[in-house]
Amino acid sequence: MEALLPYLVPLPVVVPLLAAGLKFAIGVRSPLLNQMISVVALVVVLATGGALLFGVHAYGPQVVQVGGWEFPIGITLVADRLSALMVTVSSAITLGVLVYSIGQGIADQEEATPLAIFYPTFLILVAGVSNAFLTGDLFNLYVGFEILLTSSYVLMTQGGTLARIRAGSTYVVVSLLSSVVFLIAIALIYAATGTVNMAHLALRLAELPTELQLTLQAILLMAFAIKAAVFPLSAWLPDSYPTAPAPVTAVFAGLLTKVGVYAIIRTQTLLFPEDSVVDTLLLWAALATMVIGIFGAMAQTDIKRMLSFILVSHIGYMVFGIGLASVHGMSGAVFYVAHHITVQTTLFLVAGLVERRCGSSSLNNVSGLAKISPVLGVLFFIPAMNLAGIPPLSGFLGKLGLIQAGVQDGSPLAYLLVGGAVATSLLTLYSIVRLWNYAFWRAPEEGRPVALGTLLESSEDESSDLPNGNAVPIPAGRAPTGIGGKAVVTSDVFPPLMLGATVALVLLGVAFTVFAGPLINYSYEAAVELTARTSYLNAVIPGGAAQ
Repeated sequence: MEALLPYLVPLPVVVPLLAAGLKFAIGVRSPLLNQMISVVALVVVLATGGALLFGVHAYGPQVVQVGGWEFPIGITLVADRLSALMVTVSSAITLGVLVYSIGQGIADQEEATPLAIFYPTFLILVAGVSNAFLTGDLFNLYVGFEILLTSSYVLMTQGGTLARIRAGSTYVVVSLLSSVVFLIAIALIYAATGTVNMAHLALRLAELPTELQLTLQAILLMAFAIKAAVFPLSAWLPDSYPTAPAPVTAVFAGLLTKVGVYAIIRTQTLLFPEDSVVDTLLLWAALATMVIGIFGAMAQTDIKRMLSFILVSHIGYMVFGIGLASVHGMSGAVFYVAHHITVQTTLFLVAGLVERRCGSSSLNNVSGLAKISPVLGVLFFIPAMNLAGIPPLSGFLGKLGLIQAGVQDGSPLAYLLVGGAVATSLLTLYSIVRLWNYAFWRAPEEGRPVALGTLLESSEDESSDLPNGNAVPIPAGRAPTGIGGKAVVTSDVFPPLMLGATVALVLLGVAFTVFAGPLINYSYEAAVELTARTSYLNAVIPGGAAQ
């Protein structure tokens, strides 16, 4: 088993790219074959991630020098506990989102051309995410970001509506800004050290003057903070994500910001392991992100915008764990990242089902869903309570671990963060309960529900306040486009693949609670590995870190 593990490391990157190329070659001639290729590719990635998860836990980090180039010249791929966990969780949720989108496309009788673009682009996005998680090279991390960002531009603006183009423009500008900052940081780091291999940098950066180290660290953090939506660099997210199609919004909200968080964890622990000044700055940023994000959520009247602000707020929990710079803090951050990817993705898929059922995600227009569609109520309630941190769900366990790490730190700032984390959790619960009362508990006649069998068109934004548009009758049994176009209203019976994918991700979130003990232990071991650095450096550097 140990001898086979290095051969598995490149597969999460290579398999989706090969599948995307094959799908572009096939084109639109066989939609069913295209769908099968996509699903098989992500199943292979998920199986590979699971094998790496157990393999690196048993045998330590696995390293591949791409193309056979010797260290430190070539591109290095490294699978350790953290990266294997991220690949596994991300492939699980992307597989669920892919199945959801296939079901939506079948039910809505999508035209062949949008689907021919959507699925290969989605696979390229998965390849970019996996590359970012597995790379041991700073410039290749930049390449991974660019792959996922380029594909995300296509996915976000698919359908070409005014709202999506407008939101996509904001997203593109912000992403390009963060990429430019990241590229400047890489250039400065290479000029100062002569290498971009992260294991090599861990040794050479320590030899630089403290002021120069701090400057390089600050520029890198700025780039990653934009990508992770850390306050005050988070204003772009709530305006960008909600306008995209439901499957795209789900994978963006659940996964893409976590790639930025992962980059912060990796660089802070490996390249800059000791810096109290930056750690203090991270703690203040975590507090501001939690509090301001949840205040924004409380003011929203649209389900997807509310979830987007809650997403920003909960990024603060992860940064809290990173800023503590302790094993327990890092352990809490790793656990919370894995938990949040799953729960946040699930909630956005449920929001897509709500929009499909009611024609809108605005709380002004949605009501009585608990009575009208009990299944939808259950699918929302479980991950929503998990996100709010209700015991004994994994959201509660993750927050409890971070709060305990803050108490163990014992500093006044850490105690302030503990108070902020508790307050944010309570306000998250308030926001979720408010959403539940309006959309699910309120009597159907108290809202302004849209009649079944009606398509609503809005010239401004199809993702919210749809009843302001014009009602256009559609043929019975025909649901308009979901991946590339407008919000829809259908019958109470959801397409089986959409419903099945959502149920599967709800159960995956529940599994984080059922298997919380092993997962918390794994997160702790990952944190020990991250903070010690020894196993990572010894695996990558020939002859060990001492060389």
